[in-house]
Amino acid sequence: MLELGGGAKPQAQDDLVKDISEAEFMAEVVDGSAKVPVIVDFWAPWCGPCKTLGPALEEAVRAAKGAVRMVKVNVDEAQMIAGQLRIQSIPTVYAFWQGQPVDGFQGALPGSELKAFIDRVVAAAGGEAPGGGLDEAIAAAEEMLEQGAAVDAAQTFAAILEEEPANARAYAGLVDAHVAMEDLDQAEAILNGAPVEISKAPELEAVHAKIELAKQAANAGPVADLMARVEADPADHQARFDLAQALYAKGDAEGAVAQLLELFRRDREWNDGAAKAQLFTIFEALKPNDPVVLNGRRKLSSMIFA
Repeated sequence: MLELGGGAKPQAQDDLVKDISEAEFMAEVVDGSAKVPVIVDFWAPWCGPCKTLGPALEEAVRAAKGAVRMVKVNVDEAQMIAGQLRIQSIPTVYAFWQGQPVDGFQGALPGSELKAFIDRVVAAAGGEAPGGGLDEAIAAAEEMLEQGAAVDAAQTFAAILEEEPANARAYAGLVDAHVAMEDLDQAEAILNGAPVEISKAPELEAVHAKIELAKQAANAGPVADLMARVEADPADHQARFDLAQALYAKGDAEGAVAQLLELFRRDREWNDGAAKAQLFTIFEALKPNDPVVLNGRRKLSSMIFA
């Protein structure tokens, strides 16, 4: 079983699955996902597939023995929350971690895919799958990458993948190394060739976000000029969005998130929700426990569910 990092205590079985009302959503899901991921099953009594998915999902949650919790929300009785999250069909399932959706799906899934979904959620919240004797080699390669030795790191990750081709952490590391070498075409090609069983792993989602942000950085404008435009006209949403991209390209993730949060506060629907989408891209690219991510998710949640 995957176990959460941070020493979270297992939940009592009776507390793992519960029905909640719309009024309880903030406490049970947004606040409740601060330490343990919360899976939300949006359903309705008249929905046939919901009757199949619900019990199977409950079984998978209980099998995780406290690594995740689950709440069930009747959309007929929680229309405001369903509207805020744009629930268009049911069953719809979202996984929340630290106040924000981190994964989800629609429709009924077989048991094997439900287990894979829960494993991804646990991993996104800091859980780790057993890695055998390769963990030390992966950690060494990651340290090389952090120290700027991207070529050496890439060679080490490649050697690890020869032994374990579906190791998501090593595969993501190889992609990340090519991003660091500014070889985005190769990074994208490697990512697109990932084995299907790890193609949706959180590690690969993270490097996909890094590639997207690296592409944006190549076209980012001068920070000073964009800052002047925003100060001259705070309602210039495009300038604020461009400023966020430029700040991130210069390594100021915190500044980028602050600008995107302000844009979301002013007009959350601007450009088809571009501010929220960009925030999620940044959150995916950074480590889940990064203070920029934790603070950004908390502030975004307070605006969405206020």
